[in-house]
Amino acid sequence: MIRRRFVVRGSVQGVNFRYSTLQQARLLRISGKAWNRDDGAVEVIAEGDPNAIADLETWLRRGPPHARVESVEAEELAGQPQHRGFAIG
Repeated sequence: MIRRRFVVRGSVQGVNFRYSTLQQARLLRISGKAWNRDDGAVEVIAEGDPNAIADLETWLRRGPPHARVESVEAEELAGQPQHRGFAIG
């Protein structure tokens, strides 16, 4: 199990990005959360199987149909999983 933080930039707020991320995370059995940041980005914490996290990262680089993703920053997080299920805020 790994933990990774993503910051997704571009036209990613107001286009169902967080809800679509929730759906993808549930399909991939990933725990964590996604929320809008004040700077217009969406931040995602993902915890789960390394292959599932890689699949989520691939999806985040595309996003839902109305999003325009310009960049995705990824960072490994230390420590034990902190989430049960996936939530949006």
